[in-house]
Amino acid sequence: MDIVQQYMLDSCRAAQHGEAPPPPPGAHERDVLRTLRRRIRAWTAVHRPPLP
Repeated sequence: MDIVQQYMLDSCRAAQHGEAPPPPPGAHERDVLRTLRRRIRAWTAVHRPPLP
């Protein structure tokens, strides 16, 4: 089962139970990548090698 089929199944189950549907696949990828990039930049700023 691929991600689209799982999303459709979860959406159908949520509708049957009167719940909100799940977010579509890939909806938060940009935010996750942006947060990861910020954390990497912050880590490298703290762990820079000393200047010779």
